[in-house]
Amino acid sequence: MGNMTEILGAASGQVQNDHLDWLEAESIYIIREVVAECRNPAMLFSGGKDSIVMLHLALKAFRLGSRKIELPFPLVHIDTGHNYPEVIAFRDQRVAEIGARLVVGHVEESIRRGTVKLRKATDSRNAAQAVTLLETIAEHRFDALMGGARRDEEKARAKERIFSFRDEFGQWDPKAQRPELWSLYNARIGAGEQMRVFPISNWTELDVWQYIEREQLALPSIYYAHEREVVRRNGLLVPVTDVTPKQAGDASEVLSVRFRTVGDISCTCPVASTAATPAEIIAETAISEITERGATRMDDQTSEASMERRKKEGYF
Repeated sequence: MGNMTEILGAASGQVQNDHLDWLEAESIYIIREVVAECRNPAMLFSGGKDSIVMLHLALKAFRLGSRKIELPFPLVHIDTGHNYPEVIAFRDQRVAEIGARLVVGHVEESIRRGTVKLRKATDSRNAAQAVTLLETIAEHRFDALMGGARRDEEKARAKERIFSFRDEFGQWDPKAQRPELWSLYNARIGAGEQMRVFPISNWTELDVWQYIEREQLALPSIYYAHEREVVRRNGLLVPVTDVTPKQAGDASEVLSVRFRTVGDISCTCPVASTAATPAEIIAETAISEITERGATRMDDQTSEASMERRKKEGYF
């Protein structure tokens, strides 16, 4: 018999695996429900960690593994044109590996059409994604989109149902959501209406990283510690890029950082870290007192209602 430390460690690992197994089973059930109940679903895939986990769950749901057998739905990415190149490269590599169909909606095209208007070229395109998303949904006639949003990320997302009903304008009304008792989901919609579905809604950031470690999932390199030039602004480490250049009076420095969440360059910041493995990130995440969006998203700091307002306008 092992010593007490070994016994307690084994017991802790078993509890963790039981918890991850339960989350995995729930997510797979949700993904299968979407395919069974919806006529033309799709899954958002950006190459970010949450969408990587969600895609892995989808492959498990239909027992595809890494074989080049097409998923029963396409993958969708709304490209702002201001993405970290490491993430786009990973997105394309992963899609090619599994032979999936990828639909890309470009905010740049919405700008050219005049449906998205920015005050200046360097403005954040994060909120503008809502317009391009709705245009992409209309073009391909998707009736359900699965996304990697989680309730622990932000207050508005904590209000979200797993099957989130959107009206014919793609808008979210928190007062018009449907009950989800006993894991029964109502996917019925009328002409032009949509469902947004969140298979990992009940996961936390810690759950995601523990699952990444357990399943040995590959991620874009920027999720791990690397050196990057940044400036300190409003309590955040803003990366120095063509989209977010230094301003007058800024003093830049090169720090060891990693990204907890990845989005548009104009609004996504890294955090100081030396964590270079999932295990090290799990240790950091376990003691963090700030949510990943609260620590890294400039656009979420404008007001507590900013996310809810964007969701009512069609944002995911």
